[in-house]
Amino acid sequence: MDPRTEIREFLATRRAKITPDQAGMPLYGGRRRVPGLRREEVAMLAGVSIDYYTRLEKGNVAGVSDEVLGAVARALQLDEAERAHLFDLARAARPRRPTARQRGKQRVQASVQHILDSAATAAAFVRNGRLDLLAANALAQALYTPVYADPARPANLARFCFLDPRSHELYPDWDDVANTTVALLRTEAGRDPHNRDLSGLVGELATNSPEFRTRWAAHDVQLHHAGVKRLRHSVAGMIEVAYTTMDLPAQPGLVLTFYTAEPGSPSEDALKLLASWAATTPESDRQHAGPQTLGAAGHNRSTRTQSSPG
Repeated sequence: MDPRTEIREFLATRRAKITPDQAGMPLYGGRRRVPGLRREEVAMLAGVSIDYYTRLEKGNVAGVSDEVLGAVARALQLDEAERAHLFDLARAARPRRPTARQRGKQRVQASVQHILDSAATAAAFVRNGRLDLLAANALAQALYTPVYADPARPANLARFCFLDPRSHELYPDWDDVANTTVALLRTEAGRDPHNRDLSGLVGELATNSPEFRTRWAAHDVQLHHAGVKRLRHSVAGMIEVAYTTMDLPAQPGLVLTFYTAEPGSPSEDALKLLASWAATTPESDRQHAGPQTLGAAGHNRSTRTQSSPG
């Protein structure tokens, strides 16, 4: 992943998304050959010359100040995630001696695992920037049973989403999950473009998944701190959780995530059911589990949960 190429394609895709009307620009001439703003229009809005902006969009960021980058971000109406991504790409593209590197095995501190295990009513896990699941409590492992069914370790959420057909069962909102997954990988690629492990994963997904290739070409990025997610578990049925993420300052690059359900909701009942199932079912048996595993009572509860909007 060449940072200069990434800058060129990122700015071009952002420029294509902004119409002259959205930018408050008067329409000049007749038919336009580009779907969004022209380069000269971005240059005008950013207060720089067309030649200067053209060099910038070609990835030549040597000597470009943060003030100019900020002006371009405002001209293109970049959101917080896009603005941070532009600055990350610019830092990576400035002249230096980049070296592709392969990270060593990332280990989660024992104290962090203790935090995960103490979250009895929440599914909690730690991931890195390429969406490897590095540590999880029992409830998170049960919730992501099909992800852990892949014998490859560490289990990877991106590989599962695009290369495992079971992802369409686990994620009823698969398109949204797929978009977020690619946006998170794009964001990480901007932060760490010379990470060979990340490049290898992107290459694997691009080779084997047309859905991934299409989304990767869009250059969308995203911050992922809080929100709501739906999962359809083969045992517990439909579960709607609120997710919260936080960086681990003691282990840069690692992210702690909690999934919690609304108190008193069917989803909270489903998580309790799942926790009980995880505590009483050997891991080897979970991979082939279905609602029948719980017997009639559990199956009925799962059915009620599935029919609920979550």
